[in-house]
Amino acid sequence: MGDTPIYMNLSSETVYPARAHLEERRWVQQIETAAAQLELAPAAEAAAIDLFLSQLPTKDRSKPALIAASLYAGCLIRGDGRSQGAIAEAVGVSRLSVQQRWKPLLEDAGFDPPGW
Repeated sequence: MGDTPIYMNLSSETVYPARAHLEERRWVQQIETAAAQLELAPAAEAAAIDLFLSQLPTKDRSKPALIAASLYAGCLIRGDGRSQGAIAEAVGVSRLSVQQRWKPLLEDAGFDPPGW
């Protein structure tokens, strides 16, 4: 990992370079905006940001779907129940985008997603 500072959320296995938060500020702000619209708990919002930054796609067109999946997964991790549809609507993506991405996102972050 060299000299690059690493951020690790102690509540999960989520790890990413500290500079990612600054470099991806535009996308982090979209998470914050959607979280405010949904009135999410701060812990769910923080978990969503950590998940998003740890799985950051290189193409911008993939980021809105990852934002939505990260918000949904963050809500599951923190017990802040929201529907996939409500989150998808807040982010401006399809519910299917959330449905297809949230389980692999949790698994990649070291969590065991629910089996339902």
